[in-house]
Amino acid sequence: MMASPPAGAPAPEPAPEFDFVLFGATGDLARRKLLPALFDAHAAGSLHPRGRILALGSQPLSHDAYLAMLNDEVLPALAGNAAAAAWQGFLDRIVYLQVDANADAGFGALAELVNARAAPVVVFYLATAPHLFVTICEQLARVGLTGPRSRIVLEKPLGHDLASSEAINAEVARHFAEDQIYRIDHYLGKESVQNLMAVRFGNVLFEPLWRREWVRQVQITIAEELGVERRGNFYDGIGALRDMVQNHLLQLLCMVAMEPPTSLSEDAIRDEKLKILKALRPIRPEDVAEKVVRGQYSRGAAGGDPVPGYASEPGIAPDSRTETFVAIRAEIANWRWAGVPFYLRTGKRMQSRVAEIVIHFHDVPYPLFPHPLGIMSGNRLVITLQPEESIRLYFLTKQPGDTQALIPASLDLQLNTAAPRVRRVGAYERLLLDVIRGRLGLFVRRDEQVQAWRWVAPILKTWENSPTPPKPYTAGTWGPAASSALLSRDGMAWHEEM
Repeated sequence: MMASPPAGAPAPEPAPEFDFVLFGATGDLARRKLLPALFDAHAAGSLHPRGRILALGSQPLSHDAYLAMLNDEVLPALAGNAAAAAWQGFLDRIVYLQVDANADAGFGALAELVNARAAPVVVFYLATAPHLFVTICEQLARVGLTGPRSRIVLEKPLGHDLASSEAINAEVARHFAEDQIYRIDHYLGKESVQNLMAVRFGNVLFEPLWRREWVRQVQITIAEELGVERRGNFYDGIGALRDMVQNHLLQLLCMVAMEPPTSLSEDAIRDEKLKILKALRPIRPEDVAEKVVRGQYSRGAAGGDPVPGYASEPGIAPDSRTETFVAIRAEIANWRWAGVPFYLRTGKRMQSRVAEIVIHFHDVPYPLFPHPLGIMSGNRLVITLQPEESIRLYFLTKQPGDTQALIPASLDLQLNTAAPRVRRVGAYERLLLDVIRGRLGLFVRRDEQVQAWRWVAPILKTWENSPTPPKPYTAGTWGPAASSALLSRDGMAWHEEM
């Protein structure tokens, strides 16, 4: 059953006919995120009727066995928002093909399948381990599938440092032009991040305040309740700085801090993000201990149940020094943001699952009213990315009764009710449709990625050369005490501590 846009709403841009080639189609990312996102686009009528999904995996499954796996593992998560008719129509789009990235035979069969129909757009989504990216690109080139109608989507992490990232980028660039390469960061596809640009650049209210004269500090947090789960072998070689800061957190910082672009074109937006990455004040090795906190969770509780510490998780060495928590005090050296601290924080096994951007405005210069205890700043804008997307403006108002005291209040910008008949589009769904439609604006350009790696490189190098292990924090808390101290030195506190 396909949904129709509400009366008066602009019709979405139609997607062209396509082949969506999904490498790693039996993996966790494909089953939890990518296939549900493609289904949502199908159910909403956003996909071309002749669009096809070629699901590639190394497992020796028959086509019917693969569809049965989707019925067992994907469909139950969609129950309640999917009609049986829509699901069957979605399955009709799928063709399963066994392809081993290191074997030639499967790529020949893939080329025959793609060339037999010659769809105008062919998307290759690499939901695989990064070490297979170069091999897959070489195989696609060998069978003639890297022409101008082809687009390739690269999942993070793209390398483990600047040199390895550039090595992968250089090899991919041998076969695909830059405007064919889509480096995905799903946080950029979230509705509230899109609304951040609309709030800033579509209203006269906030733009005059969006600068050092009125903003006291900015906090960006991505906290997870989960631990490493079954990803220990992968995560122990990556850590939170590479996994979350170098991409997600720095991209969100750019969206907050960038200057108004000259247009909404892809390069106008990405040019402004690049300027922010270049303006980030480098953190020198001698300053890492003062401006960066790294932590590792120890045993504690999650959801009321006891959980092991990181070093006791499967696949983790008992003496591992991999960080599961990072907090950073960053600064932007430009006229708009000079002197404003940007606090970045991410961690696993934290007290709750939340991703948010908090803009703290300065307090009034002279307090006329009794100030509420525990409230350091009455005015702040909170953009929540998860678990529920929202934008909320906090301010102070008079307490009812015979008093002049102030109490905190909030103004909900009502993202869920402002357009009640308009279907919300998930982050992956939006980004996958953008790939099919050829929109690059929400994807990371190569020079952005290079600059992000350059900024985190001194931190990584300092940690590698330091005998000091990560600071322990109990699972189910907000991280090491040093994280709070990072802000308290500036007279600040994390949002949840206010």
